[in-house]
Amino acid sequence: MNLLAIESSTTFLSLAACRGEEVFTHHVVAGQRHAEMILGAVSMLLARAGLGLGDLDGIAYGEGPGSFTGLRIGCGVVQGLALARGLQVIGVGTLLALAEESAADKVYACIDARMGEVYSAAYYRDAGAWQMAHGPGLSRPQEVPVPGGGTWSGFGGGFAVHGQALRDRLGGALGRVEADVQPTAAAVLRLAVPRFDRGEGGAPELAVPVYVRDKVARKKSEQ
Repeated sequence: MNLLAIESSTTFLSLAACRGEEVFTHHVVAGQRHAEMILGAVSMLLARAGLGLGDLDGIAYGEGPGSFTGLRIGCGVVQGLALARGLQVIGVGTLLALAEESAADKVYACIDARMGEVYSAAYYRDAGAWQMAHGPGLSRPQEVPVPGGGTWSGFGGGFAVHGQALRDRLGGALGRVEADVQPTAAAVLRLAVPRFDRGEGGAPELAVPVYVRDKVARKKSEQ
């Protein structure tokens, strides 16, 4: 199976493509430049993989939550490419992709949501498959859900920005922390492949962001 994966929910632009069992990746800091970088990066990655758009069987994408702008750009590109070639698409949650990238078995995934808030979720592996203990949700670091079931490893940029508040809130439920781990397109691809194999792909117009937060700025009365 030949697939393309796009993850653009953070300040990174992450791409992955597989040609059969061989995987090719591209992961760079984009900041706010996703729009100007993404199409050229997709073209270069597919060329490196020896694939054209017509060779693809589907496209996977990081559906969020995350950066509003990055998600809109990523989903727009996925829709456009998939519509042009009649491809099916599959969305993968950003926090689940972060858990997959961590390679741990009990993951507290957390990314910065700006405005003093974080997106968080807790996942654990059971018989090789990810199960969700809570989330994805949006909250202040001091109010994130505390999972039961022992010690969880923390991953994601939320710990880089709000590390002490999260440690205070999670207490003994939080073990080691790796704040520099990011959701990647390679993780999105790994999670999407078995779903494509099961025939779970959908129409291109279904490639829409999952925002969780429904506004990008608070009114002064809410701050």
